[in-house]
Amino acid sequence: MNPTSSSSPGPAAAQPASQASALGTSLLARSRWRAWELIAWAVAFTVPWLFSDQALIVNEIAIVALFAISLDLILGYTGIVSLGHAAFFGLGAYVAALFAKHVMPDPLVGLVVATACATVLGAIGSLSVMRGTDLTRLMVTIGVALILLEIANKMDWLTGGADGLQGVVIGPILGFFEFDFMGQTAAWYSLSVTLVCFVLLRRLVHSPFGATLQAVRDNPLRARAIGIPVVQRIAMAYTLAAAVAGAAGALLAQTTAFASLDVFAFERSADVMLMLVIGGTGWLYGGVIGAIAFKIMHDVLSSITPQYWMFWLGLFLVVLMLVGRERLFKPWTWWRRSQKAIPSEPTRKDAA
Repeated sequence: MNPTSSSSPGPAAAQPASQASALGTSLLARSRWRAWELIAWAVAFTVPWLFSDQALIVNEIAIVALFAISLDLILGYTGIVSLGHAAFFGLGAYVAALFAKHVMPDPLVGLVVATACATVLGAIGSLSVMRGTDLTRLMVTIGVALILLEIANKMDWLTGGADGLQGVVIGPILGFFEFDFMGQTAAWYSLSVTLVCFVLLRRLVHSPFGATLQAVRDNPLRARAIGIPVVQRIAMAYTLAAAVAGAAGALLAQTTAFASLDVFAFERSADVMLMLVIGGTGWLYGGVIGAIAFKIMHDVLSSITPQYWMFWLGLFLVVLMLVGRERLFKPWTWWRRSQKAIPSEPTRKDAA
């Protein structure tokens, strides 16, 4: 028997195992919940109860935060640039509203149906973003949203056209919790759905699957060379993001009992992009923080200067880009960097 053909692995074989172990440990550490996260979500659920007059704004923030999180999945984790993400948001809104009006008013069933329809559209749309440059994907995603906008406008006998879909009646949640005028039930409903989706996406991006998405984002050629199915990963991420965006649109239609052509507008896709610019991409809380900041600035600035609020918002974004998010928001950017850190190369001691 050849003495060199030993069953015990050598240093060269132990090194990949050490790297895999380090990666698994890092993913596990990043997936753990911190105390401040639990406190923050608890405060969010408490606000509609303590400040009932702010329940409607909390509901809006929860919906746009979920929408921003869905975009972060493809932009921040997969590297797909999209300015037509409102296509899935709008489809979810109209499907939920039409389902409640013509089939049954149960909001949970309508949410599932709307999410499923957005998922199908995302799977079909993923065929157009699998290949091509960022500019090509940008134009294709905008085109899909504009096509759906025009279809909804032409089918006014079904969608209500420019007047919007009216006469939508949403039943109580689980048959007990009626939607009230103050918006407390709507706020808790939207927060609950947002939290569930956030937990699922957090687990996903901190899994080996999420690590492959980030590898595709950083260097598709290298990812393909090491055996990652790049096209498949892009399609799966795009489809999943479409499903989450459809759920956000369904929440908007159900909590307002209304759906209009505005849900397909380019401005809605641009707004959610601005939220990620404010909060940062590649860490799911960027969408949440960006949504909170954007909605608060929108309400405050529009109440002070209704005609020029967009000027001040634009000025803030210019300062943010020039000064840098690292200097303006050091606490959360430091935590964000610690979450995105990857395990370093194993030392000689580890390899041995």
